[in-house]
Parts: sequence; C-alpha cells; structure tokens
Amino acid sequence: QMQVEESGGGLVQAGGSLRLSCAASGIIFRINSMGWYRQAPGKQRELVATITYDGTTNYAESLKGRFTISRDYAKNTVYLQMSSLEPGDTAVYYCLLRTLGSTYWGQGTQVTVSS
Repeated sequence: QMQVEESGGGLVQAGGSLRLSCAASGIIFRINSMGWYRQAPGKQRELVATITYDGTTNYAESLKGRFTISRDYAKNTVYLQMSSLEPGDTAVYYCLLRTLGSTYWGQGTQVTVSS
C-alpha cells in the first residue's frame, strides 16, 4: 500500500514564499505522475500542477510563473515552490500520486496567506 504525505504548509504574508513537499512511502510501484491540487473554503478542488515520471509538467494557467513543481523520484518526493503568494492562494493543498492503476491522495496541508 502506497501512502503520500504532505509537509511545508503554514502561514505566510502576501508576497512571501513557501515550499511544499510530498513524499511517497510504503510499497512503491511505478509512479506515472505526482502533483498538487488545492481546495479553498467553499470551492471545488482544483489543479495546481502535475509532473510526470519523465518530467513533463502541467500547470493551472493562472499559476504559471509563480508556482514551480519539481520532483526527486529517487526520493519518491515532489515539491511545489510557491512565490509571490496572494491571499487567494489560501487553501488546503493536496498531493496526488498516480500509478498505472491507482490514485493516492495525501491528507492535505494548510496554506494561509495573510494580506
């Protein structure tokens, strides 16, 4: 059974930066992709960014230029570097891991951006 666990959330002022980490553990099968979604209060969960095993990235259009996803598959870890944060980025950020036949979600980490 694979598990994913996020870390790195917290409270930051507008304009600041944070880096989130997501580590996969357990019995590691081939990872097809990993990524980040977020859910703000009263809103649906939305894509932030994903990265495939070969390094192909996909970003929410509105976040391009401020957020960067990267991975270290030797460590089964994916990162999300967030900069120029805005109050609108406040949300619970969830890590997603996809293998050939399964999808795994983390418990989420809270990011709060104060104005």
